[in-house]
Amino acid sequence: MKQKVLILALAASFIGFFLTSEAMAVTAENIDIGVERSLNMLKDIKGGKAVLEKAEGVLVFPAVFKAGFVFGGEYGEGALVIKGKTVDYYNTAAGSFGFQLGAQKKTIIIAFMDKGALNSFRNSEGWKIGADASVTVVAIGADGSIDTAKTNKPIVAFVFDQKGLMYNLTLEGAKITKLKK
Repeated sequence: MKQKVLILALAASFIGFFLTSEAMAVTAENIDIGVERSLNMLKDIKGGKAVLEKAEGVLVFPAVFKAGFVFGGEYGEGALVIKGKTVDYYNTAAGSFGFQLGAQKKTIIIAFMDKGALNSFRNSEGWKIGADASVTVVAIGADGSIDTAKTNKPIVAFVFDQKGLMYNLTLEGAKITKLKK
């Protein structure tokens, strides 16, 4: 019994340290630099530039940190870019419970391919993936290109630049909230 409590306490401390140390102290300038780097990474993938040109707006989270040991947490800050300009800053946060172990840093880019979907997102207070909107996660194919068959959905997401190992990859349940930066 004492071992389980100790393991849970260590896991909670690890998660708290991991999520707050680097992720919480992000300035608007740092976010903008990360957003530009992330968009360039997507442009370098075959089909990525076309997706960005077609999108009405793009929500970019350059660094989303996730850690878990039975209980898990995820946090990152990013920006909404419309026609090449940052219009607002947002954070994404999620909690989870279940079989999970590890830590991970990832980049998430959510492309609003339809003006109605973008307007719905911008007019919401606390947008939750899966509850407020369905987001299609687009995989990068074996040939290094984007599966364009899925990019005709109203909202598509790309998850890449993963560092670390994490079993359990999903965007469902992530809450996105506007920040004042």
